[in-house]
Amino acid sequence: MTSGNNSEPSAVAIVEGTSAPSLLPPAPAFGQRSIAEVLSSAAASLGIEGFENRLKLPAAKRVCVVLADGLGRSLLKQKSAHTPFLRSVMQQGQGPVPGALDSAFPSTTASSLASFGTGLPAGQHGMVGYDVLDPGQDKVVNMLGNWDAGVDPRVWQPFPTVFERAAAHTDVTTISLPQFGASPMTQAALRGGRFIAASTPHARTAAAAEAMLAADSSLMYFYVNDLDKAGHRYGCQSAQWEHQLEELDATVKRLNATLPPGTTVLLTADHGMLDVPESQRLDYSAEPALIAGVRHTAGEPRMVHLYLEPDAGEQDRARLIESWRDRFGDRIWAFTRDEAVSAGLFGDVRPEVSARIGDVMIAARDALAFYDTRRVRAAALDVVGQHGSLTKAEREVPLLCFQAQGRKGARG
Repeated sequence: MTSGNNSEPSAVAIVEGTSAPSLLPPAPAFGQRSIAEVLSSAAASLGIEGFENRLKLPAAKRVCVVLADGLGRSLLKQKSAHTPFLRSVMQQGQGPVPGALDSAFPSTTASSLASFGTGLPAGQHGMVGYDVLDPGQDKVVNMLGNWDAGVDPRVWQPFPTVFERAAAHTDVTTISLPQFGASPMTQAALRGGRFIAASTPHARTAAAAEAMLAADSSLMYFYVNDLDKAGHRYGCQSAQWEHQLEELDATVKRLNATLPPGTTVLLTADHGMLDVPESQRLDYSAEPALIAGVRHTAGEPRMVHLYLEPDAGEQDRARLIESWRDRFGDRIWAFTRDEAVSAGLFGDVRPEVSARIGDVMIAARDALAFYDTRRVRAAALDVVGQHGSLTKAEREVPLLCFQAQGRKGARG
């Protein structure tokens, strides 16, 4: 997915005095080749009725889906010297199964994991950003680790998850860190089946093998978040990120050796990442024209939601967009809620979800990050690796598919 000029924008100086709008990139391929099709296709490959195998996965008795938070496809290809096992998987091919998927929009964990868990676009499941407006409370609420006490996860995201639908037909297991077992994010988008907590990668692979061996049919979700953490803190071009990529390679290699022979193993991600230089992490709240008429700010630094005062009209929206374009030119995409919905960025949007989306949205095309320091802690500006926008580095994620060799003596 590329920008309007069919190339990825390069890091250039901020452009003053230009106002030419930029065409939006294509919408995520919901229903065809997106993160929302992974679990649904996995369930269909197990023979469970009610699901479509749109990713053309091979028929299986057991499927283990490894989701590596923050693993962009471009990064995986760029850093393949650090992943000998995954490189060998990519080289052997995977038939009709696509090697790349679109993340949800925005390309952020809350939105993409919710699409992954429900099989729906963000306009349906309602988790349309890292933090967004709750119209009922007239306040910004977080969709990830700081869930608001006034928001019921099961009301905010009311649809049954793939896990809930599949659990009546097969063993459904989540292998993840202890803190995510009863988290609001899990309740909203990943509820259903058994949750097995394990703190270290070795403990998680051992737990996965044990759970799989005990079931004749199984759908398993295996979550890894170390890459994302290293990327945010040190950057995705850092030695620390590369080390975590090597650890991921070792983890998937252990799964290949310990899961029952013939288990379908899928590796994918919720979003990619790129590094933003410190000089390009900008406080937009310090510039009055960029917040004129804005009641609330939300989203993430690379995909900002701006909510206008209730009495704002079309001229107010147009003026705000023009101010951002005058300031940043083609380093951003600036667009309205209606334009985003018409472009299909959120998929079909429920009426209840529409007001959670910003009146105006600013998505970074370049290596930029935008902060409202009236609302976020100063430490937020220390984040190096970022995501959320529409660039290929952020929105394109891998899909690797192979059959586990398994350990000797394991029953198939």
